[in-house]
Amino acid sequence: MSDYIRKLIAQGENQQLDFKFEISDSKKIARSLVAFANTDGGRLLIGVKDNGAIAGVRSEEEYYMVEAAAHLFCKPEVKFQTKEWEIDSKLVLEVIVPRSKEIKHKAPFKLEVYKVYVRVGDKNLLADPILLQFWKREKSDLPVRINFTDPERLLLQHLDENRSISLTEFIHLGGINKKTAERLLLDFMLMGILKIQLSERETRFLLTHSEVVSHVVKTNFR
Repeated sequence: MSDYIRKLIAQGENQQLDFKFEISDSKKIARSLVAFANTDGGRLLIGVKDNGAIAGVRSEEEYYMVEAAAHLFCKPEVKFQTKEWEIDSKLVLEVIVPRSKEIKHKAPFKLEVYKVYVRVGDKNLLADPILLQFWKREKSDLPVRINFTDPERLLLQHLDENRSISLTEFIHLGGINKKTAERLLLDFMLMGILKIQLSERETRFLLTHSEVVSHVVKTNFR
């Protein structure tokens, strides 16, 4: 049975796996729970250090702090399961969080402010406002129409020649305000032309099908 946990640890922290030496703050652990639930689901291994060393769970309070995080500091509540594993006479608590398909969860950001977190690689990041709009709009029946005026043309030409673009870069490129830039990027995402890439540093937008866009640019804009 211990081989299962050792194989997980050998993967290192990633999109669906997080190590916690201990839990001292239920509000912080709530961010991990909602990030997993909002993305692809995942596992927390409590009693494992960041470098993969097994330290073991210190007390039964660890479970109750996870429970408090899920029930009290996740809005709405995040469902989870737990399993206990004994390795080298040390207890590792596995917390399994399934992906939430219908709803998005929030966790404490600061004070009484709650925000949506997502899991990107081995990090829990705040969901970008455009991503939040995308989730909301993709569930609606509102039609999406794109007019190929100068900003749209410049965006496609830029992405045909470059790998990605940020919101700020698009604002300067298109000579448009932030609200308009956000709306246009959102429309291209809803049309399946762009995808969003989050990181600790910034949010960028990439083409989903470069060949198709390249053809559109060459046919219509050159």
